[in-house]
Amino acid sequence: MRPWILLKYFDVDFEEISVDLFVDGYDDELAKFSPHGKVPVLLDGEHRIWDSLAICEYVSEKYLSGAALPEELHARARCRSYCSEMHSGFHSIRNELPMNCRAQRLVEFSAGSLADIKRIDTLWMEARSKVEAEGEYLFGDFSLADCLYAPVVMRFHCYRASLSEVSQRYMQAILDNSAVRNWCEEARAETQILPDFEIGTEISD
Repeated sequence: MRPWILLKYFDVDFEEISVDLFVDGYDDELAKFSPHGKVPVLLDGEHRIWDSLAICEYVSEKYLSGAALPEELHARARCRSYCSEMHSGFHSIRNELPMNCRAQRLVEFSAGSLADIKRIDTLWMEARSKVEAEGEYLFGDFSLADCLYAPVVMRFHCYRASLSEVSQRYMQAILDNSAVRNWCEEARAETQILPDFEIGTEISD
């Protein structure tokens, strides 16, 4: 999702190659594109860039003249810190709360997930407090940090995590983002269902 919404938001033309995962022969099909057998991977001419953060950094540098990062030095460093913490941490959320764009579900959060939620809520509040008048995203304008945290927004929305009002407003900005809406529309149109990712009790409003 992360590189996809970055490319969409900044209107960088790309072709999406979709591979159904966890079906017979999927690993052989994926190996045609991905050197380590995982997604996402960006094919740019003869170059292959894998890992979502590396792809986002590459796209920002090559195609956006760095526009996906704040201009000011210290804000840019904080943005990268936010990205790195998301990229390497929050293992309870990753392991216990699969991303599901199709549903609203009730789950019982573990202590680890609650700690992750609290930390992310704090990060979002701190970032928004510095740029409240400059835009609706974590660093004012849409940035790599918003791409990195978008899947978490989807998880918090799906499982109805309890967040501060500041973070709820930020979440709504992400949910209203044109690229994110596009992603969700296409996700809901997908026919492949992964039963192991359909956790919790579905909510009908």
